[in-house]
Amino acid sequence: MRVARIREGSGPGGTRAGGAWRGGVARAGKPRRGGRARGGGLLAAAFLALALLAAWELYARSGGVDDLILPAPTEVGRALWEDRDLLWDNFAVTAGEVLLGLVLALVAAALLAAALHFSSAVRRAVYPLLVASQTVPIVVVAPLLVVWFGYDLAPKLAIIALICFFPIVVTALDGLAGIDPDLRKLMRTLDAGPWRTFRLVELPSALPFLLSGARIAVAIAVIGAVLAEQAGSSEGLGHLLLQATPQLETARAYAAVVLLSAFAVALFGGLSLLERLVLPWAHRTRSLGASQ
Repeated sequence: MRVARIREGSGPGGTRAGGAWRGGVARAGKPRRGGRARGGGLLAAAFLALALLAAWELYARSGGVDDLILPAPTEVGRALWEDRDLLWDNFAVTAGEVLLGLVLALVAAALLAAALHFSSAVRRAVYPLLVASQTVPIVVVAPLLVVWFGYDLAPKLAIIALICFFPIVVTALDGLAGIDPDLRKLMRTLDAGPWRTFRLVELPSALPFLLSGARIAVAIAVIGAVLAEQAGSSEGLGHLLLQATPQLETARAYAAVVLLSAFAVALFGGLSLLERLVLPWAHRTRSLGASQ
C-alpha cells in the first residue's frame, strides 16, 4: 500500500516522492541521445569528407585542370609522406609561433578586458580604437612590423597576437557584462568590493566566454602565422608555401595547407577539452541547452 501511495503521490510528502519516482523512471527509461548524436555527427562528417575527397580525386584525374594547379588528394598524400622531414621541421617552427602568439593574445586580451570592464571612461576611449584596429589589413601591417622588429620571432608573435586579440577581448567583455544583476546585488549586501566581486563572481562567469573567443582566434591564428612568415622569414610553413609555388611543387604546398588545417582543428579540440576539464559547469550548461 505504501508503494502505491508513493507512486500515486499521496500521503505526507507523497507528491514530491511520487514526482521523484516518476522522474527517476523517466530518466532511467529515457535513452541517452548525446553520445548517439555525436557518433552520428562524426559518421556524417567522415562520409562527407570522403565524398569530397573522392570528387576531388575524380576531377583532378579527369584532366579538367592541370595537376600543377590542383593536384589530386593522392598526390598530396604522397607529398605528406615523401616530404615529411621538410614539412615537420617547418611545422615545428610555425606551431611554436602560433602557440606563443595565442598565449600572448590571451594574456593581453584578458588584461585589457578587465581594464575596460572596471573603467567606463577607459572603455569609451579605447574600445573605438580597438574596433578601428581591425579595419587595417594585416597584409599592410605585416611588412611594417618586420621592418621595425627584424626577421626574428618578435614580428611574428605581434602579427598573430594582433589577429587573435580582438575576438578574445570582445567575447570576454560580453561575458563580464552578462553577469546576473542579482549576483552583483548579493555581493554588495555581503559588503564585497569591486575586486572581490570580480574574483568570485564575474571572472568565473566570464571564463567560458574567454575560451570561446580563444577558439575563434585559433581558427585564424594559423593564417596570421603564414602571413607573418611570408612577410619575412627563412623557415616555417608560410615560408615553405612561398617557395613551393614558384618551384611548381604544388602538392607540397597543399600538404603544408593540410598540416596547418589539421593543427588548427587540433587546437580547437584541445581548447574544447580544456573547457570541459577546467569549467565543467559551463560545458554541462551548454550540453543541456543543446539537448532541449
